[in-house]
Amino acid sequence: MLNDKEKIAVALLYDKVRAPKVIAKGHDELAKSIIDIARESEVPVSEDELLAETLSRLELNDEIPESLFRAVAIVLAWVYRLQGKTPWDQESDAL
Repeated sequence: MLNDKEKIAVALLYDKVRAPKVIAKGHDELAKSIIDIARESEVPVSEDELLAETLSRLELNDEIPESLFRAVAIVLAWVYRLQGKTPWDQESDAL
């Protein structure tokens, strides 16, 4: 379990061809930097402590496992809704 001070961030890339993959991850200061860069780049940031903790156990460039498809799909749907897009739009998305 995470204490109140520890932060985790995981950045995913979804190219709509393969499963989303982990492109950045970190704890504490690195997590803060990842979140700051995402916000500066206008990439939506979802706060899900359990999902972030689980995804942080993956290696960089690993595709998410099938067991996490549903949880990540919920986040992707939220991101698409925020952007007024659908999964079938042409651009790839860093999430």
